[in-house]
Amino acid sequence: MSNFYDYSVTKRDGSELPMKDFEGKVVLVVNTATGCGFTPQYKDLESIYEEFHDKGLEILDVPCNQFAGQTPGTDEEVHEFCTLKYNTKFDQMKKSDVNGANALDLYKYLKSQKTFEGFGKGPKALLMSTMLKKIDPDYKNNSEIKWNFTKFLIDREGNVIAR
Repeated sequence: MSNFYDYSVTKRDGSELPMKDFEGKVVLVVNTATGCGFTPQYKDLESIYEEFHDKGLEILDVPCNQFAGQTPGTDEEVHEFCTLKYNTKFDQMKKSDVNGANALDLYKYLKSQKTFEGFGKGPKALLMSTMLKKIDPDYKNNSEIKWNFTKFLIDREGNVIAR
């Protein structure tokens, strides 16, 4: 597979959501967690979704428990948390892996298109770098997802334009 639109992911109800359903739209794919210091980003994600959804933005929420076990609970419990605490309305998928042997094929593709380029600047960026150096001294040199709330932006033509 060589195109964003060739992939699909499993929704909470077990049905498949083909990425081709998003042709002509801008898509933000994000791996999320309910018990992370970055979890309040759900509020900003929902604000962005509400502002730009009518203009063609879709947000694909992929809950993941691979980073310090910060997404405990069932898919329904995760969904309930997000809708009650942050009033999210964007698509939430089944809890999935984004790294390793069981990583979603979509995430394998996304990581092949945009490698890790750093955390940016600021105190949280420094904190993340320090923490990851202890876990994997070579973390900067691979394309694996480093933590929760890593985002990929896909343009209307299906190109992965940012990570």
